[in-house]
Amino acid sequence: MTAQSSGENAQSPSFDASQGVQGSFVLMLHSHLPFYRKAGMWPFGEENLYECMAETYLPLLNAVNELLAEGILAKITVGITPILAEQLADAHLQQGFIDYIRARLKAVETDLAQYPDPKVPHSEHLAYLASFYQKQFRQTLDDFTNRYERNLLAGFKKLQDAGAIEITTSAATHGFSPLLASDASLQAQYKTGVDAYQRHFGKSPRGCWLPECAYRPAMDVVDPATSQVNRRPSIDAFLYQNQLQYFFTEYHAIEGGVTYGTRPLAGIYGSIQHIPLPARVPTGLSTYEAYWMKDYPVAVMGRNDRVSFQVWSAAHGYPGDGLYREFHKKDEQSGMHYWALTSKDCDLAHKMYYDPERAVNQTQSHADHFVHLVQEMIEQRRAEEASADAGSQTDADASHPLVMVSFDTELYGHWWFEGVEWLKRVIRGLHQNPVVQIQTAGEYLTQYPPKQSIGLPESTWGQGGHYWVWNNHHTEWMWPVIHQAERQMESLVARFGEKPNPLQTRILNQALRELLLLQSSDWPFLVTTFQAKDYAIERFQGHVDRFNLLFDMLELKNADEVALAEIEELDNAFPGIDYRWYHLEAIPQPQTTAVALTK
Repeated sequence: MTAQSSGENAQSPSFDASQGVQGSFVLMLHSHLPFYRKAGMWPFGEENLYECMAETYLPLLNAVNELLAEGILAKITVGITPILAEQLADAHLQQGFIDYIRARLKAVETDLAQYPDPKVPHSEHLAYLASFYQKQFRQTLDDFTNRYERNLLAGFKKLQDAGAIEITTSAATHGFSPLLASDASLQAQYKTGVDAYQRHFGKSPRGCWLPECAYRPAMDVVDPATSQVNRRPSIDAFLYQNQLQYFFTEYHAIEGGVTYGTRPLAGIYGSIQHIPLPARVPTGLSTYEAYWMKDYPVAVMGRNDRVSFQVWSAAHGYPGDGLYREFHKKDEQSGMHYWALTSKDCDLAHKMYYDPERAVNQTQSHADHFVHLVQEMIEQRRAEEASADAGSQTDADASHPLVMVSFDTELYGHWWFEGVEWLKRVIRGLHQNPVVQIQTAGEYLTQYPPKQSIGLPESTWGQGGHYWVWNNHHTEWMWPVIHQAERQMESLVARFGEKPNPLQTRILNQALRELLLLQSSDWPFLVTTFQAKDYAIERFQGHVDRFNLLFDMLELKNADEVALAEIEELDNAFPGIDYRWYHLEAIPQPQTTAVALTK
């Protein structure tokens, strides 16, 4: 694969590097996995978390720490969803990760015992690869137990405290905000997310990742019981209510026009290329700057589609290079990845063996290309604006273009094995680049606050840019169930108010946990993509059943303390949860957005 860039044959830059910094680059990594604790092991369950811990989260910590030792503050914005944070800090899962790595070591040692074998072609190379993985697993186990003392989340906290990264939060369980029927659910999702962040990181969050980048503006809804029209606040109102200062969105939500989706779907829908939005009038706006939301002092940044394309594009993105490791083919006995991607069209049976050294070397050329592309996009934007404003723009008010890109953290290391190494080299390159200023999202907004307001339409990152991925003919049955549980939770809060006894309080708090867990956007997503349809339905129904059992304990006055304790131990996320959070405080009226962001 050859990396594609409009700058490979570009003319000389419009601005000389001697002019100094001309724009900012913000890298947002969104880290999220569903609640896997004690919910299966493989192919879906805890092992998914352990794989990402071993291949993504721990290597990312090592990379940022390595840069820090070189005197480089990575300045990455790392989103860690509350439900993922809870799992990384959980003692059961920490021990489970150690057991998982030990099992990996045992598996690779079976390969070391049989290679090289003169009867097996290329067995010397297989022995080399087995030794490579043995060394890697041993180092992972040592890093986890000794360097990070079993707690990767604490490792991220140390990096934030050192100024190397900025950590953002999200809705508690990655609930799909626009399709929740109750504003109290939205308040509980974001309030719980903020509380978890404060507990784990010792400070309040500034930024937030909207689950699935799903946004909904304010809307009128009709109460079927009274026919009264009620105004539901926009999603950003709940961010403002919880002192969250900024979030991220997709490029098409800002630019308008027509989109055919942003990321390819796996499973049976992987071949679908076009699920278009209704045509939207181009706004004339761009993602080269941040904006205030029109009603609340909350800032929004849009993903730069051109620069992001270079990574996530299946056809032209760096991860598709033939030298990189093949994710889908594993040794039938040990489960080791011994093969290279070779080519995107190559059948799994004909893959070539992987060469780690050549693959790592390739990351440097791709990192150099990416750094050049970021610089080129900033320079081109400055040139365009200078040309449009010829004679009217002075050096004092010259633009400072923003290039913000956002990716799933798990892409790096887990899906793209060499991705963390590539990322580390990109950061080094950007810090050496005189044109580009690499900043966390919060730093950028503090130094370059928005100059204008914007109203966003309904939007997501999904195919077509709308809600289809999470609400379609395969998943539409789930939403009435969710909405019924929301109404039941509202009735419990109204009934018990501030006066439940200690046992009732425990039941109410656990009921709210189950409600948040059943609202996770992961369940309809996995149903739609067929990646784990049966598992997702089972997980969704399990939380619904436990919620209903807790509801009946209170409704029928037959509390079962033994059953309650079993549910509390199984679904133990958010130990500080308070059922009173499922109560909507008055949302402030829309107001001017001319405010300063706090540090």
